[in-house]
Amino acid sequence: MTTFKLGRRALLATAVATLSLGAPAFAEGDKALDSIHFLIPGGAGGGWDGTARGTGEALTGAGIVGNVSYENMSGGGGGKAIGYLIENADSNHGTLMVNSTPIVIRSLTGVFPHNFRDLTLVAGTIGDYAAIVVGKDSPINSMEDLLAAYDANPSKTAIGGGSVPGGMDHLVAAMVMEAAGKDALGVKYIPYDAGGKAMAALLSGEIAALSTGFSEAVDLAAAGEVKIIGVTSDDRIDTAPDAKTMKEQGIDTSFVNWRGFFAAPGLPEEKLSAYQDALAKMYDTPEWEAVRSRNGWVNIHNSGADFQTFLEGQEQTIGDLMKKLGFL
Repeated sequence: MTTFKLGRRALLATAVATLSLGAPAFAEGDKALDSIHFLIPGGAGGGWDGTARGTGEALTGAGIVGNVSYENMSGGGGGKAIGYLIENADSNHGTLMVNSTPIVIRSLTGVFPHNFRDLTLVAGTIGDYAAIVVGKDSPINSMEDLLAAYDANPSKTAIGGGSVPGGMDHLVAAMVMEAAGKDALGVKYIPYDAGGKAMAALLSGEIAALSTGFSEAVDLAAAGEVKIIGVTSDDRIDTAPDAKTMKEQGIDTSFVNWRGFFAAPGLPEEKLSAYQDALAKMYDTPEWEAVRSRNGWVNIHNSGADFQTFLEGQEQTIGDLMKKLGFL
């Protein structure tokens, strides 16, 4: 059995309880911050993009933050945005950068020279399951079909993803194939810059299947553009109740990817506290619950020292797994 879990000490909990939400929105006088500028390390349409924009939507809708702005900065597997934030720290105290499990993976593999310790840790906020999807006209309708196609012709059964080789989407695809009894390192993986371009490649037939975040697949599946053939949750998700889990299909694996926010190094303590307070208040609003449920996210709130403990544990756990799979 291959299982990724999430908790404070490691990436390892597959059943994460969601928080009880529904408190009234905050009045104008309760605003924690006047503004936040969200820095997104990838292109439009990816999980980072959706997380930043969904968070901004909830914060402004609930009256916790006055105004938000967004900046997509692709490049270097996310390294360009991290480098920018570090090199321009003093002028970016109003910026929050979204990131997720890849900040750990890519520092381990040397894709970029920095790691989470070079930034100010604000808070982990959500989890997003992974999904394997195929195009709406694909003859593949299940993981069994995908595995059969792979067995028949591995080189023509490419799986794409919105991350670099050895990155998050690749790791999930390898994990699923290994749990299905296949050679994880034999899977042909094609990387794209963020989920939007990867989804376009899927729809054009360039790849047979796509490894992606569940929330990124939900809207296109609901519109009939793709079919979700497997989800890495323990149980089916209400947002897409017809999508089968991997476990239902005999593939004993599960995974949930955290996402959260970082700030420039040297951020003043009062500014950090204001960011953390704003995010904590967000969970108790109906505006956030609407965003969360629409995307199929789970609430995972690790703030401050808890966030650092969690990331250090995840670094150890992911490093061990990547060595096992041959990625390190």
